[in-house]
Amino acid sequence: MLAVHFGAGNIGRGFIGNLLYHSGYETCFVDVNTEIVDLLNEKNEYRVVLAEPSQEEVSVKNVRAINSALNPEQVVEAIAEADLVTTAIGPNILPLIANLIVDGLRKRVAVSDKPLNIIACENMIGGSSLLKEKVFEKLTAEERSQFDGRFGFPDSAVDRIVPNQVNKDKLMVKVEPFYEWVVEEPKIVGERPVINGITYVQELVPYIERKLFTVNTGHALAAYFGYYFDVDTINHAMENANISELVEGSLMESGEFLVKKYGFDQEEHKKYIRKILQRFSNAYIVDEVTRVARSPIRKLGANDRLVSPARQFSEVVGKEPMYLLKGIAAALMYDFQGDEEAVKVQQTITDHGVEGAIQTFTQLEPETSLFKGIVEQYQQLRSQK
Repeated sequence: MLAVHFGAGNIGRGFIGNLLYHSGYETCFVDVNTEIVDLLNEKNEYRVVLAEPSQEEVSVKNVRAINSALNPEQVVEAIAEADLVTTAIGPNILPLIANLIVDGLRKRVAVSDKPLNIIACENMIGGSSLLKEKVFEKLTAEERSQFDGRFGFPDSAVDRIVPNQVNKDKLMVKVEPFYEWVVEEPKIVGERPVINGITYVQELVPYIERKLFTVNTGHALAAYFGYYFDVDTINHAMENANISELVEGSLMESGEFLVKKYGFDQEEHKKYIRKILQRFSNAYIVDEVTRVARSPIRKLGANDRLVSPARQFSEVVGKEPMYLLKGIAAALMYDFQGDEEAVKVQQTITDHGVEGAIQTFTQLEPETSLFKGIVEQYQQLRSQK
């Protein structure tokens, strides 16, 4: 079986490529990084090391790579022959591969009627749907009808912490032991891909929100509270009793609305929260708070990991959160000069006050209790600094 995987970075190799190999696939990586592509073709294997006391190491074999910038025609040929296509390239890059996907699918229908599933494994909601949209924009009406029945774009939710790292062996990747890959089964075309480690579900949105508003929310808050308390890394932040209490309190709030909204088992969700907190505390993953906290404007967005759970808590539970609002306030205080977005947030606060910044970045209205609560928490944090 052949899997074509876009993205030969640490997540692509350490997470998706690892699972594909151990499920019996030959994996053809597609990337523009000449060094990594050449190394994969030279060695045809690489090592994955677990970030835990045992430092367990596994070998991922039966791999090769194509440089899509230099040899796009080879990518097209690979897609035409593939049994599965996956991606781990980042939400902003996803639309840029649409042309290659289109050309590959056109070549495929010319030589075969075999169905194919394309799964975007990105840290976003609806990655595969976005890719399908960009692909179908480039098709004729006749092609759309033909492709829709033959090619599936099932959305997925992925979760594995792969820290920033510089290794002497350029192909080696260190990853945390925990991972989760959830795929929406109804959008699968043809037979369901058999991959050890995938969980197929009928409805994906509950699992996406569970991950986004537990893992992503908690990770971001550990960073913003860590920065506020002058701590350098996420694992050190979680050793600080003040920070760990604030992060856990936030996840209990987001968990309360998730359980009520989607019917998750309350005790199971509490176990999930505890597992996430343990992951953040992993001493074998050293992640700087300024890396995790980067791009605060995006993270303060109305539908992202800070504001959305606070708003949904208010709507679903019927009261105002405290910890989540304090987390939003901490994000507004993030003034790291090496982050362009952080600089912009601070300039907006200087020019228009914190109220103007809240309205600009969160899109909350000043008369709402959430808005007023953020202002109150911000003023408290400022007074205690």
